[in-house]
Amino acid sequence: MNVENTKSQMRKGMLEYCILLLLKQRPAYANEIISRLKEADMIVVEGTLYPLLTRLKNDGLLSYEWQESTQGPPRKYYALTKDGEMSLSQLDAGWREISRTVSILHGDPSQNN
Repeated sequence: MNVENTKSQMRKGMLEYCILLLLKQRPAYANEIISRLKEADMIVVEGTLYPLLTRLKNDGLLSYEWQESTQGPPRKYYALTKDGEMSLSQLDAGWREISRTVSILHGDPSQNN
């Protein structure tokens, strides 16, 4: 078993969810999203993030607006749309189910309700 590959696939599967979680807190631009993910120990590069942001926007889950920056050119700030909030709510429910299942498999008796 290639553990590193499996871990990488797990992170890729969680990336969309993590981005939506971050943007629920407040709108952010791409480099800020990358920094906040890095602070949470999830490393992502621009080449991975930008296509995902574009797809989420095209799917109607994100919107964006350009804002002037005091340091450099204007920045594209991404925010959740109503559809994005609904999708995040569904992903939250899915995460709780997965987390509960893993806890049960780890032998946590409090999860057997």
